[in-house]
Amino acid sequence: MKNPIIFQNIPCTLVTGFLGAGKTTVINQLLATKPDDERWALLINEFGRIGIDGALLASSQDNDLEQKNIAIREVSGGCICCTSQLPLQIAISRLLSDHHPQRLLIEPTGLAHPRELILQLSAPHWQTALQMNAVMTVLSGEQWQQIKYRDHDGFQAHVRDADVLIINRYTQLDTNDKQALVEWITKLNSQVKIIWAASELTAPETTDSSDVHSSDVHSSDSLVADAYSKTLNDQLNQPSSIISNQRKISISNPQKSMIGLQSPANSLATVPSSSSPTDGTEAQSSADSDLPYRYHEEQQDFQLAGWRLPAHYILSADDLQNWLLALPNWQRIKGVVHTSDGWMQMNFNPGSLSTRTIDPHTDSRLEIILQLENAVDTAIAKTESKDNTETSSALINWEECDRELMALVI
Repeated sequence: MKNPIIFQNIPCTLVTGFLGAGKTTVINQLLATKPDDERWALLINEFGRIGIDGALLASSQDNDLEQKNIAIREVSGGCICCTSQLPLQIAISRLLSDHHPQRLLIEPTGLAHPRELILQLSAPHWQTALQMNAVMTVLSGEQWQQIKYRDHDGFQAHVRDADVLIINRYTQLDTNDKQALVEWITKLNSQVKIIWAASELTAPETTDSSDVHSSDVHSSDSLVADAYSKTLNDQLNQPSSIISNQRKISISNPQKSMIGLQSPANSLATVPSSSSPTDGTEAQSSADSDLPYRYHEEQQDFQLAGWRLPAHYILSADDLQNWLLALPNWQRIKGVVHTSDGWMQMNFNPGSLSTRTIDPHTDSRLEIILQLENAVDTAIAKTESKDNTETSSALINWEECDRELMALVI
């Protein structure tokens, strides 16, 4: 028998952020700083069952991840921090044993509560295997301006459990808005370090949350990008005070460290599915024999749906985009789709619509996340009545959506 491989002190960074905050962009920026002679690994957790984030990252990295010594593993179909610790343990162990990375990045789903993942990674069996560095959280200034995000507990949770807060999409904020944002952050987490992401007009700023009088530094685009990249990369080697404090609690009181772990909501998928997260390759294999494939389910205040279509299905590019943007209360749309304009990567959130041409894929994948109408009222209603299924599920007719989507095939 082979001796088990023992991993020790592998640098590990969590990149968290609420749904649509811009985590993938930040991860791409981090991957771009990787030394050529280092092996890195990325664990992506998607709430949906289709598995698109890996394809988006692979496309943005010019499809030469293996040559760049970057390994990606997707865990889709639920939150890795829910139910038990087993899905997380399996995912990390496989990634480490298969690829022997010198650095690990973990991107949890934007619908996850970061505290649950921090609790798991603070468990004793990870304390020698992983060197947990600063928890990097991405916050969208555009989202923060909307009260539905600002007052949302899930949105606030990402700020509370951050060592470093990367604020992007903030160019529309004036000086008073930016000061109000930093004061709001300070109330939630007075110790967090703030990095203002680079933009066309400003160089990156780095402040403590107590400093609300930081000023923008103007520079050329290349200098701005280089400074921001270095500032971002420096955080990869900073220790995490959030996880360090939690690990002390976990050691002194192991039972207390597990309080708060919750099971995922019941699935409303239209096809049989596992109740626990699955590796992206396993999810693909299970659906390959029966395309087209579609699921839908409800999680927290959101409805999720996804489709996988055979590669020979070609959808009208303009009609597909119009149909997607007309969906009610959509919060995120992701896809790699064979369209009349060629293979397209789609990455939409309410503040940004991004499309680009990509190389052909083995199938088309599309995933959408819709926010339930009157989410706050719905949450209150759930505390008053256990029978809320009819209210929460009435947002959209999925069978009609299937017919409409198939009508776009040319």
